[in-house]
Amino acid sequence: MIPTDPQFLYMVLVLPTLFGLTLMGEGLYKVVHSEWNGLVSLVFGVIFILVVIVTYFFFTSYLSAKA
Repeated sequence: MIPTDPQFLYMVLVLPTLFGLTLMGEGLYKVVHSEWNGLVSLVFGVIFILVVIVTYFFFTSYLSAKA
């Protein structure tokens, strides 16, 4: 799998990022409506997006070094 393939971008980057943004949006909605358990969703959303960013840099450096 090459990091420049559209399938790679969609599967590894776009879908998980959308999921992380959904978690963040749900968390913000709950926090705005005084439901403090929304902080959990917000934190997990941020962590999820950070993991996607780290995964992208890992795959681009690791796969480009092997090619």
